[in-house]
Amino acid sequence: MTRHAKGLLLTAIGGVALSFDIPMIKLGGGDAWSAMAVRAGSAFIAALLIKQIAQWLTGRTITLLPGRIGVVIAALYGLTVVAFVIAVKNTSAANVAFIIAFTPAFTAMTAWTFLGERPSRATLLTIAVMVLAVGIIVSDGLQAGSLFGDACAMAAALLIAAVITLSRAAKADVGFAPMIGGIVPTVLGLAVLGSLGEPVRVDNAAWHVFNGMVLLPIAYWCLATGPRYISAPEVSMFYLLETVLAPVWVWLIFSEAPRPAVLIGGALLIGALGAHALWQLRVHGRRVQPSAKSP
Repeated sequence: MTRHAKGLLLTAIGGVALSFDIPMIKLGGGDAWSAMAVRAGSAFIAALLIKQIAQWLTGRTITLLPGRIGVVIAALYGLTVVAFVIAVKNTSAANVAFIIAFTPAFTAMTAWTFLGERPSRATLLTIAVMVLAVGIIVSDGLQAGSLFGDACAMAAALLIAAVITLSRAAKADVGFAPMIGGIVPTVLGLAVLGSLGEPVRVDNAAWHVFNGMVLLPIAYWCLATGPRYISAPEVSMFYLLETVLAPVWVWLIFSEAPRPAVLIGGALLIGALGAHALWQLRVHGRRVQPSAKSP
């Protein structure tokens, strides 16, 4: 397996695992701040446990964050969660989904500007098709939302672009960074509940804990590790799998049938992402063939 193929596989696994986040939140229930605190706090605890178990199994010292850049990446991941939750609470979900869909475009710009990685025409075309697909999915839900909420959604998209670009630049293992960054939304969620005089209340904490300690670590580690092998814009495209797959899981679990627009836009998005991945595998496969034949 080439490095590029490995990166595509990792980010695909991460995108699929992340798509279960919304169904898990719905199953766990509770208010937004309580769910955020339990979910993110569980992910933080999971990172500490995984580190200790890995050290015990391998006999090696494992670093959670590689220096200052690791701390910055973790903090930005935490702020991304906060911005996303505030956006959802202050504008329509369709607005949030559509604005977040521009993350690959933002990532392409930041990677090009700061890393000198010029995206290929195929990547730019795929990004455009994916934005169109998300536009179809949320077309009947777009509305004149809160300027503050829309701005927070934009901030979340820019923060994701920043952390992917920084992870690419770090050239180090930052797989634990998103989970460690969970301490930010955990503390904020508890602080908000404390200021309101409200306790942490969720309907079924087990789902939030399972999400935070199993699904999110898989998703976060794969998506945070992906930039070591593939370009930043390619990694960001896999974040959009949640937009397509989450309604499918909700359909299967809660019998909430998705609208035709979701199916049409989802098929277009998956098709564009799949075609781009196959094209990149073909291109990178050709590049390694000459070296494989050389003595």
